Amino acid sequence: MDEVSAALITKALEGLHQRYMFTAQNIANANSPEYRPMRVSFEESLRAAAERGPDAIRAVQPRVIEDDSAEGGAMRLDLELAAASQTAMRYRALIDILGRQMALSRAVAAMGR
Repeated sequence: MDEVSAALITKALEGLHQRYMFTAQNIANANSPEYRPMRVSFEESLRAAAERGPDAIRAVQPRVIEDDSAEGGAMRLDLELAAASQTAMRYRALIDILGRQMALSRAVAAMGR
């Protein structure tokens, strides 16, 4: 795996982990009055950094923002659960890619013996 791809996957996993943690916090506080859900944004920054190389990718920091778009101040638990599911699915997909890359590397190393 090239350096840019490895940096992208690593940083994406970090961002997804942080998003999942804030989504879990949102779910835990679903019935708390005046609670505002938090969102984690990193994809656009990561996409822009990818064009500038691995060092720019490593410098990307996810942004945590308060979501004030909920109608009437009420958070929708169904949307939070969907966000948690989608985040987990993306995380698993990246872990799967890393696992396949490791399997390829092991196979190449085994052929060299």
